[in-house]
Amino acid sequence: MRIYFLGICGSAMGNVALLMRSLGHEVIGADTGIYPPMSDNLIKNNVQIHEGYDADRLDKISPDLIVIGNALSRGNPEIEYILESRKFRFISMAELLSEQILSQRHNIVVTGTHGKTTTTALAAFLLNSQGVDAGYMIGGIPKDFPLGSAMGSAAAPFVIEGDEYDTAFFDKRSKFIHYNPKILVINNIEFDHADIFRDLIDIKRSFTHLVRLIPRNGYILLNGDDANVLEVTQTTYCNTFTVGFGDHDLKISDFIEHATGSSFRFIWQGKPWAVVDWNLSGAYNARNLAMAALASALSIYPNDPTRFPIDSVKNFKGVKRRQEVLHQDASLVLIEDFGHHPTAIKEVLASLRQKYPDHRITACFEPRSNTAAINIHQEELANALSSADTAFIAPIHRLESIPEGKRLSTKMLESNLKNCRAFVDFDSLYDSLRELERSPAKQLVCFFSNGTLGGVMQKWTEQLNLTPQSV
Repeated sequence: MRIYFLGICGSAMGNVALLMRSLGHEVIGADTGIYPPMSDNLIKNNVQIHEGYDADRLDKISPDLIVIGNALSRGNPEIEYILESRKFRFISMAELLSEQILSQRHNIVVTGTHGKTTTTALAAFLLNSQGVDAGYMIGGIPKDFPLGSAMGSAAAPFVIEGDEYDTAFFDKRSKFIHYNPKILVINNIEFDHADIFRDLIDIKRSFTHLVRLIPRNGYILLNGDDANVLEVTQTTYCNTFTVGFGDHDLKISDFIEHATGSSFRFIWQGKPWAVVDWNLSGAYNARNLAMAALASALSIYPNDPTRFPIDSVKNFKGVKRRQEVLHQDASLVLIEDFGHHPTAIKEVLASLRQKYPDHRITACFEPRSNTAAINIHQEELANALSSADTAFIAPIHRLESIPEGKRLSTKMLESNLKNCRAFVDFDSLYDSLRELERSPAKQLVCFFSNGTLGGVMQKWTEQLNLTPQSV
């Protein structure tokens, strides 16, 4: 089958395209932003990519199926031609996954506002470490696998990141509704995606619908420390287990943050399961691992998950852009994190404070996502950034498209925070960041962005790496 992907270079779309290629389909795609590493991975796997969108291209390609990414909308010339001509069958990425893969597999679906990518990568890693040829689709770039997706064995579980964002312009349901979970993980629920959901109630409604789809012989693993998660799982139709730091089915105890990571213990229904000492920091990552370990274990040993060993996790390298160290020397540390929600920012800063107690911390935040750029989380963001010694606010993404009354107020952040500076351009932000190199105090800069931060991170890192440093 010849499959044509519109919006192929997004992390999810690109990984699904690679899955289809591994199934033997001919895969072609188009996008406006063709950048590595996704473009390199696609080309390496014989996927042809077209720059931009052109309605005349469709008849020449003559695809058997068109997959439309959720970033595309009405007005796109190829979408308009698809609808007018009625020549082509089109579906969403989520529907394609359901039809081609998930309808035949034992699926572990990882959901929640935060931690989906790391938890998905952990579950895939743990299963494969035990010789289980699990398939997976990770919404990021894992450091432990060559690609972000793999089919695995048809008889093995398939681990997939379940996004609550909408499916496509023609299907406004959350993508995870299509994913046929056998094991559902709900890490946490908070308000996000203000461009799609009206409020927290709207988001919880989507999760309630998902909970109704789990079969009687399936499992729901829920964050027992999260009131919103507990609310949407009040009525379930399958085995349900709580996970967290309280008195739960899977309890995380004796958590300690240390210079090279963290350590803690897992206790399953009163029975000791594992002692973990690994290189990831943060209580939130301990919970991510607990969810991944229990989901993986139940898929192999449903009667006694403690039979599933997790000692291999000490070798887990993680996912790019999740507390990823870009540069480190004796006086300066640069870290990149994908966090753009106040809760994620606050948790990362708390972890960094424990790990680098002798450093002054600068949080450099880019208001780039549709939710981060508006004032819905104005107070929560100020509270999160107050955990840093200094906060730098990058230019708001697509500022002119946001009504002033709805826009994140950088002036309010500057007035509410003791040491906060907002910048109108990336050049001045870069210059101010470079001034930190002259400080006599040890400095740590954590970049929070789901974009490129105007190239500032890459530019500074490359410049530092040109200069010999002592560690």
